[in-house]
Amino acid sequence: MSSKLLRACVGAALVVAGLSVQAAEKRSFCVFDPLGASGPLFNAMKDTKVKALSWGYDLEMSAFTDEKVAADDFRAGQCDMVLLTDVRAREFNKFAGSLVAVGAIPGYDELRTLLQTLATPKAEKLMTNGNYEVIGMLPAGSVYVFVRDKSINSVETIQGRKVAAFDYDPAAVTMVRHVGASVVPASPSSFAGKFNNGSVDVAYAPAVAYKPLELYKGTQQGGGIFKYPFAQMTFQIIAHKDRFKPGLGNMARAYFYGEFDKAMETVKKAEAEIPANEWVIPKPEQREGFDKMLRDVRIALKEQGVYDEKALRLMLKVRCKKNPQRAECVDGRE
Repeated sequence: MSSKLLRACVGAALVVAGLSVQAAEKRSFCVFDPLGASGPLFNAMKDTKVKALSWGYDLEMSAFTDEKVAADDFRAGQCDMVLLTDVRAREFNKFAGSLVAVGAIPGYDELRTLLQTLATPKAEKLMTNGNYEVIGMLPAGSVYVFVRDKSINSVETIQGRKVAAFDYDPAAVTMVRHVGASVVPASPSSFAGKFNNGSVDVAYAPAVAYKPLELYKGTQQGGGIFKYPFAQMTFQIIAHKDRFKPGLGNMARAYFYGEFDKAMETVKKAEAEIPANEWVIPKPEQREGFDKMLRDVRIALKEQGVYDEKALRLMLKVRCKKNPQRAECVDGRE
């Protein structure tokens, strides 16, 4: 190809791209990232900004280091779209916000099946609550328990300990109290500091938080990370439905599910980078104890109206499809 022809092709591409941006309608996208505009979440959403041009929207992104402020601005209509953790997203969609139910998704295979199911057009009603629509979900990884002392390794040994818990999340508060520990109010922006400086004995987070939030500062003096998935965390993108054309939700959910493997690469890399001596491997009887505890808490929270019943039933179906021999598949409690 001649240099003149190459320049002409590049010029034409730039003109088309420019026309696409000019034709696109501007929409605001508020992104929660504890590290702000330089953080991994905000940077990952730049791909969404590019993709949104094909949907007819030019997303103006803003970073929020305080998740509550991002949620409040979205509720007030100052953001057309927002990215939040699933726990915070529960106030906008109880079903989607229940996917983080404790013990409900044992592994990444089950998580894939679940998100694939919810990315289909048939799930649109479940993803919509009034004018709020969850238009995308991305895996953040298993939620692990971080301890400053490795002797904290069972339901019994956590009793009386201080646990950093998101006080706006009834599920977390209920679970901490269920095991006889003390709740120390925290937020996604403050829990790491409390854990690292010794204000609390226990915290919980996915592995992707280990390096960015420097959680190793809290585990390096005899602490560790309990290798048991207490929940599966997701990041959820929510939109004001009336500010986008019909069908946008289905297109976006399909797109975000298509990003599942890419997101999981980040999750698995973060887990692999944690030093082997930091992990505390539970014994079978310890796993059984946690399984029972989490199920009891999960059912109690359903009865209290915290978790969505349809969401729990769907996740039970996913677990039983993976392992039909589970006792819960026939006892009818969920």
